[in-house]
Amino acid sequence: MLLQLSAEFDLQSDVVPWLLAQGPAAALDTLEKNAATPYVVNVERNGKIIYTWKGNGSTCIGLYDPLNKQNEHLYTFEKDLHVISCSINNEKTLLAVSFLQSTKEERLNQLLQPVSKCLTLLIEIHPVNNLRVLKAVDTCIRVQFLYPAANRNPFQESHLLLISEDKYIEQFHIHVVTEDHHKVVIQNSGQLPRDRVADDLIWAQWDMTEQRLFYIVPKESRNILKCIQFYPDENFNLILEASLDISLRNIGLKFVNFGYDYSQDQEMEPRSLNLQVFTSKTGSFCLCCSQAPDIPKEVTYSVSFLHKGYSKTFTVALQRTDYPQVKEAAFLNLDYYVAVYLPGHFLHLLNTQHPDLMCYNLFLTGEDARISMLHKSSIQSPFKSAVWDCCSERMFTVRINESSLMQFLWNSKLDSDKLAALHCALLHVRSTTDLEMQIIQWISENLSVCSTFDPLQEFIIASLYWAMCPETSKLDKLLPYTSLLYWNGIIPGVTCITEIISLPELKLDLICRIMEAVWRKYSLQSCVLCLDERGSAAECAAFHVMSRILEAVNGMCMPLPPGFHTLHIGLGVRCLPLHTLLHYIDNGVLQLTETCAIKLLKDLDNTEKNEKLKFSIFTRLPEAIGHKVSQLWNHPVNSNFIARNSVKLLLDKLRNRQHNRPVGDRLSIHLEFLPLNYLVDMLAEVEDQGLNPFEEEDNVNAKFVEETALKHTMMLLGL
Repeated sequence: MLLQLSAEFDLQSDVVPWLLAQGPAAALDTLEKNAATPYVVNVERNGKIIYTWKGNGSTCIGLYDPLNKQNEHLYTFEKDLHVISCSINNEKTLLAVSFLQSTKEERLNQLLQPVSKCLTLLIEIHPVNNLRVLKAVDTCIRVQFLYPAANRNPFQESHLLLISEDKYIEQFHIHVVTEDHHKVVIQNSGQLPRDRVADDLIWAQWDMTEQRLFYIVPKESRNILKCIQFYPDENFNLILEASLDISLRNIGLKFVNFGYDYSQDQEMEPRSLNLQVFTSKTGSFCLCCSQAPDIPKEVTYSVSFLHKGYSKTFTVALQRTDYPQVKEAAFLNLDYYVAVYLPGHFLHLLNTQHPDLMCYNLFLTGEDARISMLHKSSIQSPFKSAVWDCCSERMFTVRINESSLMQFLWNSKLDSDKLAALHCALLHVRSTTDLEMQIIQWISENLSVCSTFDPLQEFIIASLYWAMCPETSKLDKLLPYTSLLYWNGIIPGVTCITEIISLPELKLDLICRIMEAVWRKYSLQSCVLCLDERGSAAECAAFHVMSRILEAVNGMCMPLPPGFHTLHIGLGVRCLPLHTLLHYIDNGVLQLTETCAIKLLKDLDNTEKNEKLKFSIFTRLPEAIGHKVSQLWNHPVNSNFIARNSVKLLLDKLRNRQHNRPVGDRLSIHLEFLPLNYLVDMLAEVEDQGLNPFEEEDNVNAKFVEETALKHTMMLLGL
């Protein structure tokens, strides 16, 4: 067994004994008759598990803490309810519950007055004090508290997501206060403030670890995958969009990782679409999709590597016919791998960092593919390297077993299996000295049996790659991952189709958030936009951060927020020497803007140093901006600028004209400054022909152009 599970939570052993030790005998009898078996409704970001049970005509909610292995009773409803969703805030002061009334009670109430199918409540539980109705509707509602950064001060406010089957998501802002030194109550006297987060969605997934919401909305011919990032300071932003080629027609609304409604899972249609998104800190972004097979003897699933720009669709021929047919393949997030698991048939580990060649994937069948303690297909992966078995109500952590991996390496007959196992051992199992010695032993005995790759080269390159990985960013662009440039082999029983897909469109008011963090870090004020003062050390540090941001986003073709270039060049004017500033402008590091040029006019006086700066900037302005700004500066240097543009216009008009006089005649006028001879002669020729090249400019004659050109030349020569 390549994947090894470790039990983190088992409802029957971690909760049921505690329940049997609680409450009156009537509740115990109910439990013993299996009439009210407890079931899990949610797992929070901190790993705490919320469950519910019934007894003696009531419905109770409890919390299990895996760190101290303790249970805690949270709340009791004095009626028989069907809890469909539940979440508790980080401070354990507020509980959100969404439930359906039992069928019997619903029939009784319907005879008296119409009642809503679903009721969503917000309950104060520290201590149990008050409750508020958030929703009373005929469609199911799911609830999920946001979990802020670990260092945030408690008892400030909580933020709650409400996910409706009416295809929208809202966020409620709940401010709390402390009374009598221990009571925590909701401060909002009226209606709780809320934000509309998403509309018209047909699928949604909650990423508890990163506090991200993925959802899909239909748009014309394609579906759009969107991602919203939630932050501890109440804000949330749309950070990316991606066009999908996956057909989602007639699948119904489906939620992933928004708690666990056991009854709904039992009623799931035989042919349902399993769609999940997996991300990792290494940069992978995968969309996994599978559907119950049309043909009993094969299964098809696809993984879109959105960070790479292509998707792979796999079709696997099933060898066993004696195993019960399953609804769909399950996907597990193993960080470096996406595992596709079909119990009793196969286990496919897809390399997410380098998915281009199939020889990097591990495809296992038989005993190698079996995962102990998992026998059903209704499993989920709510966290990285975690498995939730919805049927057995157990939570596991999953990891690659080193001894099984090495055994698979020794027993492999195919080169693809050997290469995949070798790279898995070197790059993803945290290579140790003992493991390296085992690999060296295998290489020493298998140098001549691998026909499609050199195991010694792979060992050296992969070992160097892993050793340098923690210290070097973008290592895969600097150091080859493998000596194998291409591979055209096959995996028996598996066919693969590769398609090019669009890269996600990144959205980086994220850049604004980075800039805000930089501003707070260096305590910068609005005075950084005043160009008549030199920059401080903090401003210089901020300027270099902005330069790195510009370099990063240019490499990804990402847009920058409005005003970025103006602020960047403003800091450059304050922090850089003139020659360095001009060098940055000429090489495209700094981009001139109209706003910055206007501020130069307003903030800088006409000292000799500032004149040199202004003129150097103006000569580099784009033509359209230069014409606008030049009208605002009443100064000889600006007239120089106008004159230079006028001369340029003049020379452009004369470029295609035929000159009647020989070159010698044009040198008949001689000035003390010889470089102007040709220019003056040409201007005289234009005047003789009756041309007025300055008809659209200010009234600038040839004599003025002559004088300003002379002044400019003397300036440059330091005369």
